[in-house]
Amino acid sequence: MSDGKDYEKFVKDLQQALLDSEKFSEQKNIEIEANKKIIDNFGIEREFDLYWEYELAGVTYKTVIECKDYASRVSIEKIDALIGKTRDIPDLKPVFATKTGYQSGAEAKAKANRIDLLIVRKQRDDDWEDKDGNPLVREINIEMQILPCPRITNFRPRIDGNWAKENTNLDPSTKLISSGMNNEIFIEDVANNDTYSLYDLAYRLDSKANGEYGDLSHTETFQEAYFLNNGLRLKMLSYEVDFFRQKPIINPINIDFSKELVGVIEYLHKGSSTAIFKDRIIKDWK
Repeated sequence: MSDGKDYEKFVKDLQQALLDSEKFSEQKNIEIEANKKIIDNFGIEREFDLYWEYELAGVTYKTVIECKDYASRVSIEKIDALIGKTRDIPDLKPVFATKTGYQSGAEAKAKANRIDLLIVRKQRDDDWEDKDGNPLVREINIEMQILPCPRITNFRPRIDGNWAKENTNLDPSTKLISSGMNNEIFIEDVANNDTYSLYDLAYRLDSKANGEYGDLSHTETFQEAYFLNNGLRLKMLSYEVDFFRQKPIINPINIDFSKELVGVIEYLHKGSSTAIFKDRIIKDWK
């Protein structure tokens, strides 16, 4: 048996998360107090591990929880002690919490005195099984394969010189400069009714790699196609393109739901349990 302080905080954190999730808590800030001292009808100061209260429809509801971090089942004497502490304090709802369980006599005595019994604990392996023993999804492993787009390193269009001579005023003695972003330089494939940029071409090259990686090249010939850039339109016979194709990036992903499960509250009087996760609460967990 420990001094119980860590367990009291554990119970408090789970119960606070549960209270915060309730609809009536959206309008009321309910705070759980630890080591709450209450004066009974005879002026005797009684101390309880946890206490909270709230008002609903003009009625104040008060609850106390006694927390026992026992390795063995709670005996009837502990229930008797709680009954003695709460008998002379009106309108107080007593609750008992432990991590292991209760002796049969303790359960019977608690039921007769309307004391709710809780088992508040860390998760167990059987929490990840349904009532029939079938496994629940506890962990998911994903191997994500990221396929980087091929990167064009050189693009060499072959222009139809005869067409350019007959259809443009370009001076063959001067150097033609064509520049632009890869989404500003286009190939117009008239025969196939297809127009695409060098940016688009980079994605298409993936299917031209024949499963190879590294520095690769590809040649495409046309029946009728044009090179388009900044108002320039030149008939193109073919192009050669050099590109680099990187191997897939393997990124293993592990999703372990058990790491998100903070604790479980079993309600013996209802025969149900609630799972408290870091980001959500699942009632009727089992």
